[in-house]
Amino acid sequence: QVRVVESGGGLAQAGGSLRLSCVASGSIFIFAAMGWYRQAPGEQRELVARATIGGRVEYADSVKGRFTISRDSGKNTLYLRMDSLKPDDTAVYYCAAFHGGEAYWGQGTQVTVSS
Repeated sequence: QVRVVESGGGLAQAGGSLRLSCVASGSIFIFAAMGWYRQAPGEQRELVARATIGGRVEYADSVKGRFTISRDSGKNTLYLRMDSLKPDDTAVYYCAAFHGGEAYWGQGTQVTVSS
């Protein structure tokens, strides 16, 4: 059984910063990839950033240069540093851990950016 738990969401002003954390625990020793996704009201869930065990990182175009993903593979811990936040970044942010063709999702954490 796998458990994924996010933390660190909240309210920020435009131009401000927030840091999200995610811990994946359970029966899988190391996840092949972990990533952050977000879903705004009325919108589909979208990729924000993802990091693989091999060190490959990818970002959505909308967050490049503003968000930084980092991963402590030995602890299956994932972080997302969000700078220069915009109201359009408002969404529920989900952490996902991937292994053996399966995706394990957290419950999500709300990020709200006021103008």
